[in-house]
Amino acid sequence: MPVASVARRLGVAPSTLRTWDRRYGLGPSRHTDGRHRRYGVSDIGRLELMQRALLRGASTAEAARYALEQMPKSAPVTIPAAEPGASGASVRIETADGSVVLPDREPSTEDQNGPSRLARRLSAAALAMDVTAVQRMLAEVIAEEGVLHAWRRVIQPVLTALGTRWRGSSAGAEVEYLLAECVFAALVRATPVLDDPRNHRPVLLGCVPEERDSLPLYALAACLAERRVGTQLFGVPLPAEVLAVAVRRSAPAAVVLWARRDGRPGTADDRLFTRLSRGRQRGRLFACGPGWDPAALPGKVELLPDLSAAVDRIEYVLFGRRRAR
Repeated sequence: MPVASVARRLGVAPSTLRTWDRRYGLGPSRHTDGRHRRYGVSDIGRLELMQRALLRGASTAEAARYALEQMPKSAPVTIPAAEPGASGASVRIETADGSVVLPDREPSTEDQNGPSRLARRLSAAALAMDVTAVQRMLAEVIAEEGVLHAWRRVIQPVLTALGTRWRGSSAGAEVEYLLAECVFAALVRATPVLDDPRNHRPVLLGCVPEERDSLPLYALAACLAERRVGTQLFGVPLPAEVLAVAVRRSAPAAVVLWARRDGRPGTADDRLFTRLSRGRQRGRLFACGPGWDPAALPGKVELLPDLSAAVDRIEYVLFGRRRAR
């Protein structure tokens, strides 16, 4: 079979097959007279073995070595011990047209079985469009790590890496959308309905108008629910006047407005807080996310730099100290 046919069968791009051939020797056994690549049955079987290993959490190099050990080629092939150019504990995600490097972090004993490996498994399942595997892994990591650690150390790095790689291009974006839908469902399932929340008035969570990324809000709601803090979540961005009415009618203990706006500071309109604070609003006001300009925020608005800070600070403001588990 030619490269294009094998790529369609495996669900990857032809350039990925060429990369696997060049780096790991997992290429076709023969070429035509015109030097066109032709994959035989054993060549395709080897690639399918590699994909199965990737789905089980192996790195690309480990998966290639495993495939060659199970189905050796006639000529010996040397597999590198690590990804070319990799350093420290960076995690590589093999994408449809190359690879994406997750943000660097300090090496730790978790590299072999912790967040790095979980991120590789999650990304491999998403790239294979295996919804069942993605849903299962998200449920497992949230159950084992808790929502906050699962979000910070596994889910968010993978989402960020995929979004950065395909920004401005439709190629491969279906993987990002699929993963986002699965994350949304997992976070909703991880957010229990609290029969007896610690706060009498809810914490209202909302996005700024025209914000497209509301997943961090669902993660925040789930994290607060783990601490028995009740929330009122508006995941769909509301027009400013509708949001103001919602705040006035709910009389929340605190209002948290999320703004990413492509990660550019100052892209969110800080005047929205002035509108929300009119009337009898007495709750605390928080801006959360990278879309805010700290210098432009009104004095009564506190900036929460990340999800971890947001969870701890909201709990402290409402109750004075964290409740012991």
